[in-house]
Amino acid sequence: MGTRTSHRTYQDVTSIHTRIRDGDPDSFRHLFRSHAQIVHRYAIRATGDWATAEDVVSLTFLEAWRLRAKLPEEPDGAKAWLMGIAVNVQRNTNRAARRHEKALARMPAKEAVPDIAGEVVGRMADAEQLTAAKNALGKLRRSEREVVTLCVWSGLSYAEAAEALGVAVGTVRSRLFRARERLRKLAEHELRQHADETAARRRPEHFHLHLNRPNEKWNR
Repeated sequence: MGTRTSHRTYQDVTSIHTRIRDGDPDSFRHLFRSHAQIVHRYAIRATGDWATAEDVVSLTFLEAWRLRAKLPEEPDGAKAWLMGIAVNVQRNTNRAARRHEKALARMPAKEAVPDIAGEVVGRMADAEQLTAAKNALGKLRRSEREVVTLCVWSGLSYAEAAEALGVAVGTVRSRLFRARERLRKLAEHELRQHADETAARRRPEHFHLHLNRPNEKWNR
């Protein structure tokens, strides 16, 4: 029974891929629903910005529709194929992202006004970590950035990442091995630096508030 179920699933997905290559919009929407989340997860880590990540997702699937005739027949091939498109889209938008990087860094994280104060704190922490991760990623070689975002943060296997990038599996393994330790150290440095800068900004204000109160305890 299990074999029959797996066979039917294989046939179903293969049929969907065939219809997509033939230009069926409903089948393509199925592909989008199945893979949009992993593309977005890759994009948010690769770009460090919520809005830019959404643009990468949109452009990825627009490009996938344009290139639908090249969608692999194999049911398991769609993810690596889409991620390969996402990598190319991100490469093409990276130059524009760099131009806006300084301006975006000075802006607060884009978010709706929440009803619960705790959510604000959580989003602020996430934004700080995301900024630190993005800054750390920016200090890696592009080849290292891509294997980290694909394998570590997007969950692709070595084989899938190799197919997405058009390189050998052994190349993915060696790049990831080198990148992991460097990224960890760089991200920790970025977080420490952010904490030091935050503390430094607060000191002049704290000193000003207490400058004319010599008789008060500083730790009140």
